Formats: sequence, C-alpha cells, structure tokens
Amino acid sequence: MSKIIAIANQKGGVGKTTTCVNLCCALKMKGKKVLILDCDPQGNSTSGMGVNKYSTPGTYELIAKKADIYDCIRKTPYGDVIPSNKDLSGATVALVLAEKREYVLKDALQLIYNDYDYIFIDCPPSLELLTLNALVAADSIIIPMQCEYYALEGITDLMTTIKLCNKRLNPGLNIQGIVLTMYDARTNLTQQVAFELKEYFGGKVYDTVIPRSVRLSEAPSHGKPGVAYDKIGKGSRAYMKLADEFLKQERRK
Repeated sequence: MSKIIAIANQKGGVGKTTTCVNLCCALKMKGKKVLILDCDPQGNSTSGMGVNKYSTPGTYELIAKKADIYDCIRKTPYGDVIPSNKDLSGATVALVLAEKREYVLKDALQLIYNDYDYIFIDCPPSLELLTLNALVAADSIIIPMQCEYYALEGITDLMTTIKLCNKRLNPGLNIQGIVLTMYDARTNLTQQVAFELKEYFGGKVYDTVIPRSVRLSEAPSHGKPGVAYDKIGKGSRAYMKLADEFLKQERRK
C-alpha cells in the first residue's frame, strides 16, 4: 500500500521542488517505487525529472478532464511522473465548479494507490484549491523551510491551513517532517531559525539539513535530479542521507 506525501510551503524559493525531485530519486535508488504528481503550474518537478512539461495528458487533464490516470504517467529512470505545465492554472476554475471539489485529486489517486511505495505531490507556492486538494489527498506533509525570518512567518499560515484541513476534510493528515534547506551554519540567523523550529516542532524537524549547492541548482538544466547529476556533491549526499532518515522514520511507524 502506498503513502501519499504532499511537499508544501506557500512561500516560494524554499527548495520545495528540489526536495521533491531529489528525495523521490534518492528513494528510487534505494529500491522504492515512487511517483511525483506535479501539482504546480510552473512544472519544475516535471522538467527536473527529465520530462517534457508540455507532454499530455498530465495533471491538468487528470483534474479538469478526468483523464485516465495511467495515461498521465511518464516513466523515467528517477521515478514516475505525472507532468504539469502552465495549463494547470486553469484547473482552479474547473475545481471551483466541481462537485466535492476538495476531493478531486484524492479520488483520482485511488486507482494507483497500491502501485507505489510513495507518491509525492509537489504543491504550488500558494494556499489555494490545488494545494488544498493535495492536502486532502495526502497522508502526511513534508515542509521544506529556508532558514530565514520570513519562512517562520509563512509556516504559521500553513499550520492554520493544516489544522482546518484536519478539522473539516482530512483528519488523518499529519506532518511527516520539516527539512531545513539552503542551510548555512555560518550565520546566526540560520542557527536561530533552526533552534526555534526544533523548540516548537521537536522531532518533526529532520536531523539532516540541505546545504546550499550550485550542483543541485545546475541539475534541472540537464533534466536530472541532483542526486543523479552529481552523486558525490554535498547537496546530493545530503538528500541521500535525508532519504535514509525518512526510511528509518517510516520503519518506526
């Protein structure tokens, strides 16, 4: 049986897509069956996995046109992908008009629930209907966070959304973990933000931190996740370590 994990943070530029792509690929390397459902109209997870974001059908057709989910899946060496592009922006209109609009994605994923060990949903950097659909479909959520002041402000809004989702739509949704990205241990602000997060969230904050890495940033232009593009780079090693910590956490449950 699969586990569906939303990777979400309404603040952009925090390493959300980088975390989605590299954690997925790292788990694939460790023998797990994985899928990314790209729910962001920017389609960065799609291109980061080496898939043409304009290939159809994809997430837009799945949500707005009830396309067969098996037709939407693209196979890659790094994990399977349901692609996204700017057309997905129009899916919000379709969702507004849909019956049980918060459950469209959850219902669509039921057909493949047993086909994968982990299904990751890369959410858009906003708290709207696409993100809400992802949170309703998900069993848990991973929150990538950059160690800066505005990130602390942003997580408050996300926590409010999660609590509302727990109360009204998905009582089983829980925080899988919080991963600190673009980590620079030399700065006092990084240390302070990390301390405050661990004070509040305790063991939900992963021990593994993701450092700033030029090689991780270069990888999408080559159509590969960083862990496949440069296996020995510090960023890649960090994501492989994060995958180990993730699996160890899963075994304890």
